[in-house]
Amino acid sequence: MTHMMTILGIETSCDETSAAIIQDDKVLSNIISSQSVHLQFGGVVPELASRAHLKKIIPIYQEALDTAGVSQHQLDGIAVTCGPGLVGALLVGVNFVKGLSLATGIPFVGVNHIEGHVYSNFLEAPHPRFPFLCLIVSGGHTQLVVIKEHLTYRLIGKTRDDAVGEAYDKVAKLLGLPYPGGPEVDKLAQRGNPSLVKFPIGLEKSKTFDFSYSGLKTAVLNFVQQLSEEERKAHLADICAAFQQAAITALVSKTLRAAKTYQLTDIAVAGGVAANSLLRKMLTEEAQNQHCRVFFPSIQYCTDNAAMIARAGLERLKAGYSSNFSLNAYPSIQLGEEIQ
Repeated sequence: MTHMMTILGIETSCDETSAAIIQDDKVLSNIISSQSVHLQFGGVVPELASRAHLKKIIPIYQEALDTAGVSQHQLDGIAVTCGPGLVGALLVGVNFVKGLSLATGIPFVGVNHIEGHVYSNFLEAPHPRFPFLCLIVSGGHTQLVVIKEHLTYRLIGKTRDDAVGEAYDKVAKLLGLPYPGGPEVDKLAQRGNPSLVKFPIGLEKSKTFDFSYSGLKTAVLNFVQQLSEEERKAHLADICAAFQQAAITALVSKTLRAAKTYQLTDIAVAGGVAANSLLRKMLTEEAQNQHCRVFFPSIQYCTDNAAMIARAGLERLKAGYSSNFSLNAYPSIQLGEEIQ
């Protein structure tokens, strides 16, 4: 019987301060504190994010231990997000973990935030079987990756401009909806009529697995500018539905074509946009026709959280990786890039 590993995860890449404890792939606690300070600015203010992390990190860490019923000396390892993200925010987590490791002697490992999102699919059963295709969709990323085995990635497609989550936020802002825009647009779209207007699907004819969202965003802007204030209000849900239809169709069609091309039957979705209702419905339904299985993390693991970081860290520690005290914050690191 192998020893079960108890891992602490710390995530501070943007505006969520999160700490989690996992034991192998069982989540014992996953504490997330979202920062409401940014709402009035319609986006995340980096300086305010760093300050909020500094204030919250120790109490959140303590709460994660208490909730899990685990004491500090029972930890086998610590995983911390070291990029990509906001440099000041990342440094709060990285420096906290270095201090904790220095005081306790517990080994730690730097984790790529995007790799964390991939591993959100391994926090609950069933999970995808290797090799599988992963669609990574968030505010900062839209990527298609073939995952051959643990920690081995091959990027086959990405956005050429905006990430899909960013397009959601920008369209929401344009329509006067509150930040973050993704969930708001999704909610309104569910009761709208998507056939009010047909917006373009980015790179629809392209043979590549790349995405593009700038054209769609511009098309929404042009359409909205032609409407009177009354028309805009009357058709708000329809505009959201039409935008969502185009945005999600692009994701679903490219993902299924990639699965077919690479002969993969398991498809995992990761990142904040994995919580989107239309993406969940459309991809699940259309994948069945292609005899593919689709995996979505539970909603609580779609957005930024430390449980996914702990799970990726567990895999890294098991594979013999660990970081030393020169670990830094890497705001624009790519998936699969070596972490020093």
